[in-house]
Amino acid sequence: MVLDDTAAPTAIHVNAAPTVDNLIEEHERRFVARQPNSRALHARARSSLAGGVTSSWQITRPQPVFIARGHGSRILDVDGNEYVDFHGGYGAGLAGHAHPAIVEAVTRQVRLGTHFAQPSEDAVVVAELLAHRFGLPLWRFTNSGTEATMDAVHLMRAVTGRELIVKIEGCYHGHHDSVQVSVTPGEDEDLGDAGHPIGRAASSGIPEAITSLTLVATFNDLQSVVRLLDENSGQIAGMIVEPIMMNAGIVHPDAGYLEGLRSLLRQHDALLCFDEVKTGLTVGPGGATRLLGVTPDIVCLAKSLGGGLITGAVGATDELMAHVASGDYEMVGTFNGNPLSMAATRAVLEEVATDGGYERIAALRARIEAPLGASIERHGLPAHLVSIGAKGCVTFASSPVRNYREFLRVDDRFNHLHWLAQHNRGVFLPPWGKTEQWMLSVQHDEGDVDRFVDNFEQFAAAVGDTLRAGSNLG
Repeated sequence: MVLDDTAAPTAIHVNAAPTVDNLIEEHERRFVARQPNSRALHARARSSLAGGVTSSWQITRPQPVFIARGHGSRILDVDGNEYVDFHGGYGAGLAGHAHPAIVEAVTRQVRLGTHFAQPSEDAVVVAELLAHRFGLPLWRFTNSGTEATMDAVHLMRAVTGRELIVKIEGCYHGHHDSVQVSVTPGEDEDLGDAGHPIGRAASSGIPEAITSLTLVATFNDLQSVVRLLDENSGQIAGMIVEPIMMNAGIVHPDAGYLEGLRSLLRQHDALLCFDEVKTGLTVGPGGATRLLGVTPDIVCLAKSLGGGLITGAVGATDELMAHVASGDYEMVGTFNGNPLSMAATRAVLEEVATDGGYERIAALRARIEAPLGASIERHGLPAHLVSIGAKGCVTFASSPVRNYREFLRVDDRFNHLHWLAQHNRGVFLPPWGKTEQWMLSVQHDEGDVDRFVDNFEQFAAAVGDTLRAGSNLG
């Protein structure tokens, strides 16, 4: 099936520019009109699935999209609409859909058995490959990024005998209690000083007794970490941080920031954990760890690692993993290292996340960057492009965002409108506005990228018209 150009919204061509809110309303109307089967399935699902979805993140405005299948760089919804997939399963889609190497590996393993709760040769090979890529010698497997960061936090506490950990305001590290603190705090909350944030439970059901053990610092602010280390001398087990912040679009670390964290924590006999669940293989063959040249004590992986199958991983130093090997800390899970997941992960590492794959992605990213930058400049948008590896985003701020407080000031309506405009013209982006990134796969091609770029140009023209008309954007 070819992509449907007839769904292109006409509102962007009107002479009298509407407001941003008017544009959103028109695009949402078209969005819903194109997807009656998704609407019907969602209504049906509400009687058996909480909220009518399988994850709370799938409850999106104006309605969830039910997907029927995917192949290569494309997905098809239950209404027969085909999209270029720039969503990438929230970062899991480096291989694209039904990649031949993964299909072959999983098909072969299915015939041999799907679960043994015992190690396999593929698990050994995967651990060896990860050790080589990330520079950490010993690994264990999990079934999600949440499990990986949970084990990492437990391990830091077990090794140091300390209870406190540090995380960054605005970073998501999964949904276990210890890291459900200050994930997306709102401006209407008392957040404290930017250099000394107040920790806020990110969800109901998280006991204060647990959240009080998690201290909050500011990204790209070493002094906020110094303050916590000094105020809690000898009590902090370690710090978990995304080396490139990806719960706020994409926020790069300042030069020397990660090196500074490693040095500070070592001075206080505390550990450093990189959460590379969202960066990982999407930014390069050895993740941000290898790309940025800073090796932490622990690395957590998931998402793109398994080529769409459920898997995660924790890598650490010999010293730390000795506590796991001895049983001092039990890192367990019935499905850890599942043979299907290990077969798929080995295929990703050997046949997808290769030099050739990354060269292809870099060429496609370059094909996006220049024209998007030109569109932003041509139409006078207060925005800039941020990208790395297979991921990118447009941040609607005139200058680079360095931390969560600056990110909070970004008007999310522009990102929501962009998502709708791309969707209605056949490109599927993540629905969570300014927080998320688009994702390239090794199966995307120039035509896929050009469609995305053309859609952005039309979106930028509409927003530019609105801005020039002096519409009320407040």
